[in-house]
Amino acid sequence: MFKKIFMPALVGLLIGCQSSSVTTQSGVFDGVTDIEETAFKAPSSFRVGVLLPLSGDVARYGQGLKQAALMALEDMNNPNLILQFYDTMSTPEGARLAAENALEQKAQMIIGPLTGAAVRTVSDETKSRGVPVVAFSTDSGVLQNGVYTLGLLVEEQVNRIVAYAAAKGRRQFALLVPDNSTGIATAQAAVKITAGTQARVVKIAFYPQKSTDFSEIIRQLSDYERRADSINREKNRLKELADKGDIGAFRALKKLSAKGVDGNIGFDAVVIPESGARLKSAVAMFGYYDVFSPQVKFLGTSVWENTRLNKESTLIGSWYPAMSRTHNTYFNKKYHSLFNEYPQSLYAFAYDAVALASALARNNPADIDGAVTTEDGFVGISGMFRILPNGKNEHSLDIIEVAQSGDMVIDLAAKKFSAVLPENSQENAAQAYDDNPPMIFGKDRSVAEKLIFGRTLNGDYNDISLSHSQNNSQDSGFSF
Repeated sequence: MFKKIFMPALVGLLIGCQSSSVTTQSGVFDGVTDIEETAFKAPSSFRVGVLLPLSGDVARYGQGLKQAALMALEDMNNPNLILQFYDTMSTPEGARLAAENALEQKAQMIIGPLTGAAVRTVSDETKSRGVPVVAFSTDSGVLQNGVYTLGLLVEEQVNRIVAYAAAKGRRQFALLVPDNSTGIATAQAAVKITAGTQARVVKIAFYPQKSTDFSEIIRQLSDYERRADSINREKNRLKELADKGDIGAFRALKKLSAKGVDGNIGFDAVVIPESGARLKSAVAMFGYYDVFSPQVKFLGTSVWENTRLNKESTLIGSWYPAMSRTHNTYFNKKYHSLFNEYPQSLYAFAYDAVALASALARNNPADIDGAVTTEDGFVGISGMFRILPNGKNEHSLDIIEVAQSGDMVIDLAAKKFSAVLPENSQENAAQAYDDNPPMIFGKDRSVAEKLIFGRTLNGDYNDISLSHSQNNSQDSGFSF
């Protein structure tokens, strides 16, 4: 029976992995024009077409993925595995031609391509031929049975971080998201994972995807005018009493004078799937409007790893999910030693895809799709993962906390997966939020609701209670 596979056998050095045409003891053919007709007749071989952008706009990533794939091939040391590389030229049309060539040259499995648009162009042909695709795209809209991805999907990251924050007592979530597919995917995941639980998404704010000015949208999200008016009215009331000689009011006014605005923000956690300068600009604006940790816990996605955060005082103590750091030390070190640069986290997926193909080559399963989607999952170079029959996947992710001394793992990735549970549908989420919809900023409400929930919701904002109860303690009764 096909079972869980592969931690890398740390054997040898990668030989000749930068050449344009390579044949190794592991059976790689790189440069498909060099394949001899007799090679197609080898009964024990498992032939894999690897579709990567080796030229064009994103060739840098294609070359990195190729190098990682060849690293895996050498580590797996499987002479039955044959890799055939095809250049997608960084275009959907190039991907289509590459897939056609791979299928004509007897590929039994496709690894790649990189982007959702490229996956979409190859999937009809691969499906008709019964050849599974294991791509790297994070566009879940192109996935289906037989068209899978190893890419780290937005929804699994949001599920991990929201579930963890909720288990630590956070109940009212705000989302600050770009007005694009990533923002919609973030919102969809957040409302699905909270549907039927004690946690809720109470506010969703959209900003133009290339924006660097977050002043207005965060002013709305943080309800700054109401908070400022509320505190000013209270100050005026106390001043009137103090002027009449009320000592208690005088003391309360003195204490309140140091407070800029009402602390009732309406949420106790905010998810920001952003990185780099935009992330830093957004976080600075939260501080400007008197929104600080630990009253509000700032939460991110794995893209936070691309930004140095320990100098951002507002983000100290924040959390985000990331691929397992325990597992990928070997990969990072070996890749650096071979290519004199550290790999993008994306490249590890190419390593795992080849390792998965190697396991298929060794086990020769009659049902390749069934073997790829085994519920137990696999141990890869970056930890546990499994591919689901609907084309999506799950990775076991660490939770990282931002600290002044450097980011640190505070919750280790799972060592094994629990049973696959059906996720809440858009309609499940819509029903859960019908009478108490999240407030929407920066986007037409009905348009946003249709994208997030599949339809408009029945409730009105006037029915929403924005009472804010802070509870950061562990709640053992809460579960997803």
